[in-house]
Amino acid sequence: MYSICRKELNRFFSNLTGYIAIVLFMLVCGIFLFLLPQSSILDNNYATLDKFFELAPWVLLFLVPAITMHSLAEEFKTGTYEILKTKPLSAWQIVWGKYLAILIVMLIVILPTLVYIITIKLLSTQGSIDGGGIAGSYIGLFLLAAVFAAVSLCCSGFTNNTVIAFLIGGFVCLILYFGFNAISKIPFFANGLDYYIEMLGIDFHYKSISRGVIDTRDVVYFCSIIFFSLLVTVKKISRK
Repeated sequence: MYSICRKELNRFFSNLTGYIAIVLFMLVCGIFLFLLPQSSILDNNYATLDKFFELAPWVLLFLVPAITMHSLAEEFKTGTYEILKTKPLSAWQIVWGKYLAILIVMLIVILPTLVYIITIKLLSTQGSIDGGGIAGSYIGLFLLAAVFAAVSLCCSGFTNNTVIAFLIGGFVCLILYFGFNAISKIPFFANGLDYYIEMLGIDFHYKSISRGVIDTRDVVYFCSIIFFSLLVTVKKISRK
């Protein structure tokens, strides 16, 4: 499993792809947070990173499928998956190795944004910030990236075309993140079902953790989607 993880990390950082992903994430977030008047934290009267945690999921919605689309689709396309199957590795080890590599990449992508905390603290008139809320938001953001990674990896296992893997992965992540929230707003479900439909979406649980309170139900929700996505991936590649 760890050999697969090292292989994926070497492939990702052996060219400019990995570095471009990190730079793009920081660049897009920086533009929205410091340059655009509508979302600039400099124009906000509070020392908070709420704008960042509202924006980051939408950036990850495209970034994670772009990072993940090569994981299995490229293996199928080039025929290297058949070579990989000759190694003493189970399907679970292959999937977990690739998934662990994606998680490490996402951690590397998110870590540089910690500089925003220093910026907010320096801008604060009293030099204090809501540390608990920010910590909860970062935990929620990483869990969100982990879910997107698992879902996108699963989608990559259903095709040998990387572009299709990216499009399907982005679409499924969008539905899971915002789709149930949008459906809950339909007047037909205003009789009380809207709350339960909204609970099925990632956005509901992400916002819950972002308040700074780590609820077991939210963690179980994220872990369930991750496990189910990886299980489907294993079942799919086992039939190859």
